[in-house]
Parts: sequence; C-alpha cells; structure tokens
Amino acid sequence: MAGLDAAELLALYRTGALSPVEVMRDVLDHAACREGELHALCAIDAEGALAAARDSEARWRTGAARALDGVPVTLKENIAVPGAASRAGTAATPDGARFDFEAPPAARLRDAGAIAWARTTMPDYGMLSSGLSSLYAEPARNPWDPALTPGGSSAGAAAAATAGYGPLHLGTDIGGSIRLPAGWCGLVGVKPSHGRVPIKPGYAGRVAGPLTRTVEDAALMLAVLAQPDARDPTQLPPGEVLPRPLALRGLRLGLLMDAGWGEPVQSEVDAAVAAAARIFEQAGAIVEPLAPFTTREMADGIDRFWRMRSWLDIAALPADRRARVLPYILDWVAPAAGYDGATVFHGYSQMQALREAANAACEPFDFVLSPVSPMAAYPAHLASPLHDPARPFEHIAFTLPYNMSEQPALAVNAGFTSAGLPIGLQVIGRRFDDAGVLALGAAWEQLRPSPRPWPTVRP
Repeated sequence: MAGLDAAELLALYRTGALSPVEVMRDVLDHAACREGELHALCAIDAEGALAAARDSEARWRTGAARALDGVPVTLKENIAVPGAASRAGTAATPDGARFDFEAPPAARLRDAGAIAWARTTMPDYGMLSSGLSSLYAEPARNPWDPALTPGGSSAGAAAAATAGYGPLHLGTDIGGSIRLPAGWCGLVGVKPSHGRVPIKPGYAGRVAGPLTRTVEDAALMLAVLAQPDARDPTQLPPGEVLPRPLALRGLRLGLLMDAGWGEPVQSEVDAAVAAAARIFEQAGAIVEPLAPFTTREMADGIDRFWRMRSWLDIAALPADRRARVLPYILDWVAPAAGYDGATVFHGYSQMQALREAANAACEPFDFVLSPVSPMAAYPAHLASPLHDPARPFEHIAFTLPYNMSEQPALAVNAGFTSAGLPIGLQVIGRRFDDAGVLALGAAWEQLRPSPRPWPTVRP
C-alpha cells in the first residue's frame, strides 16, 4: 500500500476497497523499516497522522471526501506549519525555533484532506544539491544506491518518494532543488511557473512544487497547490494546471544539450536525452537544436549575489552559532565579506539578464528539452558533484535559468546509466504553461521504454 500512487489510492478509497487508516499505518511501518538507512525524515507525527486518517475515512464513508482525502504527503522542513521546528537544515538555528504560521502550500494540502505525516530533511539553508547538513547525523541517501545522494535541497523528499513513503512529497526549488533530486532519483519533479503556487516566505526564483512517481500524481497535487493566497504578492490568477490534450505531430521542440557553462554533459546522460528527443521525433514532433543562451557572467554574478545574501544571514549569528554552520557553506559565503556594492548589484542584475535570455531563447518553441543535470547522482557525503565551494553551481546550469525566467519546468526519468542510476529529462514550457509541461511529461511516460521497478527495498 505504501507504494501505491495517489490516483490509485483515491480510486480504492472511492470504492471502499482500501481505508486511509490502513494506508497510513502501512506508510508509517514502511518508513520505520527504511529510515535507518535513508535518513529522509526529520520529524514524524504518527499519532496526528492516524487521527487525520480516521477523519478522512469518515468523510469517504459519508460522501464528503475532498480532492486528496486520506493521501499521505510529506513536507520539506522549510515549509511552515505552526509549532513545527524551524531549523532551516542547520545546527546554527536554536533548538527551540518554531514556525508560528502555516505556509500556503501546507494549508492547501490540509484543506484538500491530504495527511501531512512527516517532515523531510534538507541541507543547511537549502543551499546545496545534496542532503549534507550540520543538523543531521547522516545525510539523506538515494534508494537506488544508498552510498549516493538523492540530490537536494529537497533531499529527504526525494528519498522518501523513491522508497515509497507514500505518493506525495512537497519540495521547494530556487535553482533546481526539486528537479535535480527528481532527476537523480527517477521521479517526477515540477517547478511551476513563479506565482503558480503561492508561498511564504517568498524570494526571487523560489517556488514550491511536487515530487512524485508519476505525472498524474504531480498534476493532482499541483491542482491543489495552485490555489490563491493573498499572502504571496507574486501569486498568479487562477489558471488551468491539469494536463491538456496535446498532439505531438508538428509540435516544435528545442533541444538544449550545451548549457553554455558548467560541467560538460556526461556521455550516458547525453545519450539518454538524445534518445528521448528521437522518440519524440518518431511520434511526429519537430526537434531542433537550441544554442546555449546562458553565460559564465550570469552564473558567477548570481553566485556572488547569493553568497552575499547568505553571508548577511550567517554573519548576523552569534559566533557560537555561526561556528555550527556546515563548513562548506561557511567557505562558500566567506568571499562575500569583501564584496563592494557594485559587485553585489551586478550580481543581482544577472538574474534579469538570465530571465530575458531564457524567455527569448525558448519563445520560438512549444517546449524545450534538456538534461536535468550533466551527471548522475554522486556520493552522499559530498556537498556538490565537485565538492568545491569556489565552484558550487557547475551542475545547475540546466535548471537555474528557469527559476530566474519564471518558466515552468518538469523533471522526468529518461533512462538509466550502466550502473543503474536514473537520468533526468527536463521539459521546459513558456511562462504560465504549466498544463502544457505536464501534458508533454505525460506523453513521454507513454512513449518511453518501461521504467525499472522502484527500489522499495534495499538494492
């Protein structure tokens, strides 16, 4: 039961063949068996989850069920829920820090009857593409190979989704933090158009979105998340997010295989994404190469701005608290202490430069295809593939542009390396076309070769 998709659970609840209480107990038992190895969760509310499951069971019996009633969901640790620990993945935050409000995504899932039973681990301040953290004794692990990272910063969410801790998992993404772990774990990860999912606190490029095993589940979850909330001043007007009918014949797809900066795409990743493009061509789509449109100046400028943003937060901590921050993060932010105003302003301006470049490059196409990352998953105890704070973002060149451009982007499994590790395909749409991105992702699920069985038990 723990490994069933949300769509399957809802159908079984509807007929009475399965109860939310049965499912919640099974998910709790399954997670208990795997957590000693995967380290995906930082908090579990078993009692509250079972009480919510009983309430859901009663609603199903009386015909009052809601959109996601009784479906288990995890929330990333930085999603605010009143009374929940607010540690930001770092030991530098005091033990007693608690949220005193409910973030819009958590509220929408609760309103829909989903059962938020656990919170998932993340790295310090969400600023790594792994689960490495000063707060947790062990980083989150990738169920396909527990020696490797599931990715980050939605690290625990991806590990939980892959291992079958229920079907729905909520992550956040500011440079790839949903799509990277989705790609490295064989999942579907959605970075919606900015403002599609209201969020608090907000920040340039920051979004919340689903991590699931199927596009259908991601769409069900996004439809609930994409509800208005005036606390987010960037919220979009209500719009359709469920996949629309999509004819592949004549569809114009751009194929981006060189991001313009960052690590080169490894041969197995290149081959898998190129094969996906050929399959779309065989189905009638027109695939054309897309030249690189991002530059090293853009990447380095945004890196400097983010260093300064984080340095200001960390420098404000008492010395004893500052010393508890992950050393890699301290090394990364340290140069910002010497930046002048012109350097920081130029860095900030590169967000707009990247926004303009990405939207202009993608505009001639209905959708754009690319790798999610240049490489497959890497060792769990590394902060990034290079583990070099001087070059921290060489692996996000394919994901970062669409946070800055506010376009929707989806990660979906494209295949596997010879070592059995997932490879991610990224689908990018024009701004606001979340429904189209989900539709093309769903089409790919029908076209691709049958995926491998999920690593529900240890490989």
